[in-house]
Amino acid sequence: MNGRFPLHPGKHALPAVPDPAEHTAYVKARQPTATLAGLGGAVLVYQRRVLERAASSHRCRRLDWVRGDLYVLKHRGRWLAVCGGFGLGAPAAALVVEQLVALGIRRVITVGTAASLRADLRAGELVVCDRALRDEGVSHHYLAPGSHVRPSRSLTECLVGALRARDVAVRRGTGWTTDAPYRETAAEVARYGSDDTLTADMEAAGVFAVAKHRRVAAAAAFVVTDSLVDRRPREDRPNTLTVLHTAVEAALSALADAPDGPRRRG
Repeated sequence: MNGRFPLHPGKHALPAVPDPAEHTAYVKARQPTATLAGLGGAVLVYQRRVLERAASSHRCRRLDWVRGDLYVLKHRGRWLAVCGGFGLGAPAAALVVEQLVALGIRRVITVGTAASLRADLRAGELVVCDRALRDEGVSHHYLAPGSHVRPSRSLTECLVGALRARDVAVRRGTGWTTDAPYRETAAEVARYGSDDTLTADMEAAGVFAVAKHRRVAAAAAFVVTDSLVDRRPREDRPNTLTVLHTAVEAALSALADAPDGPRRRG
């Protein structure tokens, strides 16, 4: 072994043996008309209460077409999806994005939580990630070697606009995506924080990489729940859930208002 990651050099340019289309074929074997191609996009969430709130706030239909819990709902005249219950981290999120894209989704917004790397970024604040540091494993199987991956610029702008329309204060910046939340070291926190990296999360780089590989749009928003600078562990804060709910609704609006997206009659 050469010590590099991934172990097989240049694998991002090689065809894979499994294909997400196989998952779609499996779903269609049970429901021949199954498709998400008419939807304007999907929002990924990671907290059960956030998913339940989104489902209860809209008239929706639950589908078992992907890993986790998938709900289809109508928002601002457009059919959209919310998906959760599939687990945490880039591998879990990447798997679901692959399945959603194979079924026809062309836009994905991930809405989760993150830790602060800056003393001036406090719990309850909202950050839109416009660049992700690739310190997880997934992105290196999808993209050529590199330190960062960016989301869709246009979808990110739609997300920021939808949040500001709800009078939410938004910080924009780089996020550090890592697979090892209990191995975030003081040296890394100091280094990345000094490079103006705002947050540490577990999904963004993986979601962005899959989206780029599959040529679909992705964006990400995080609510800060704890700090890695002057270490403050996560606490239950009512405003955290409130901001998460607001972020999900804004993400739905961003998808509904995104230009040139498909519409479907209800």
